[in-house]
Amino acid sequence: MQIDQAGWLSTATRIDSPNHDARPIDCQIDMIVVHSISLPPGQFGGDGVERLFTNRCDPAAHPCFAELQTLRVSAHFLVRRDGSVLQFVSCLDRAWHAGVSYWQGRERCNDFSIGIELEGGDLWPYEPAQYATLDALIAALKAAYPVTQLLGHCHIAPGRKTDPGPFFDWVRYGGEPSM
Repeated sequence: MQIDQAGWLSTATRIDSPNHDARPIDCQIDMIVVHSISLPPGQFGGDGVERLFTNRCDPAAHPCFAELQTLRVSAHFLVRRDGSVLQFVSCLDRAWHAGVSYWQGRERCNDFSIGIELEGGDLWPYEPAQYATLDALIAALKAAYPVTQLLGHCHIAPGRKTDPGPFFDWVRYGGEPSM
């Protein structure tokens, strides 16, 4: 895996999301934020996440989409259960994945982070293929940018978010960050 000069992963399926904007000038990408998502909840492999990140939620497809259809969110990457990767936003742009967030005196974590969604949730362990892909993706991001921190959404939005959830293997990545 390799990130090109335009911020795109060579092995990812590219699906452009309109939900992004420019990072602040002179902002260094030094954080990766791991999330989890499944749409509809508990269902894997469909196009629900793609629809959410491209503003195409169909409220008739599932009741959860009615409340999501007006959201404007995205992440840079989605790692599916089988380890395949979709990329929605160039790493050079600011994806809208962290929302109201704070870490070690810095607010607005979207400004300086890469958002990676793992297909899953708080109730399901992640698949070995997802970890293998995540390992390679983290290595590619560290080779391209001065990334020094790997955090969960739960760390930068405590009390508001729980992902990547209790099944995420923090030990694999040096232990869970301390608040």
